[in-house]
Amino acid sequence: MLNFLAKLPAKRGAWALLAGSCFGLLAAALFFQYQMGLEPCVKCIEQRTAVLAIGLAALVPLVAPQVVWARLVGYVGWLLAAVWGWRIATSHLEIQNAENNWLFVCDMYPGFPSWMPLHEWIPSFFAAPGQCGEIDWQFVGISMPGWMQILFAAYAIAAVLIILARLLKLRRL
Repeated sequence: MLNFLAKLPAKRGAWALLAGSCFGLLAAALFFQYQMGLEPCVKCIEQRTAVLAIGLAALVPLVAPQVVWARLVGYVGWLLAAVWGWRIATSHLEIQNAENNWLFVCDMYPGFPSWMPLHEWIPSFFAAPGQCGEIDWQFVGISMPGWMQILFAAYAIAAVLIILARLLKLRRL
C-alpha cells in the first residue's frame, strides 16, 4: 500500500483525478446555485475558492508529473487549500449550529485582496448574496458546510498520506 501511494504523484492520472474531483465539486456548486436556487454566502464562496485552489494546484503536476518542482507546487497547493477550506467549513458549520445563528452576520463581500476582486470580476461564480446562518440544503442530516468539512478533511488526509509515503520511499532509496 505504501509503495502504491508513493508512486501516485509521478502519475498523470492521479493528478487528473484530483483536479477532476475539484472541478466536479465546482460544477455541483453551480448546479446548486443556478438550478436549485441556493444562494451562496461568503463562507460558501471562500470554500468554493479553496476547492478551485486545489484543482488549479493539481493542474501544475498534471502537465509534468515527473518534474519535482511541479509536484512540489501540487503538494503545497493541495495541502494548504485543503486545510484552509476545512477551517472555513468548520467556521461556517459553527455559525449554522449556533443557538442564535441570526446573531452572526456574514461579511458583505468575500475577503479577496483589493488587487484581485474576483467577486467583481466574475460575480456569477464569486458573488455571495446568501446568508451564512441559513441551512437551505441537507443530506442525511448534514448541511453543505458539514459535507465540505468532510471533503476537505479527506483531501487533507490524502495529501498527508501521499506526501509521507513519497518521503518514506525516497528515504529508503
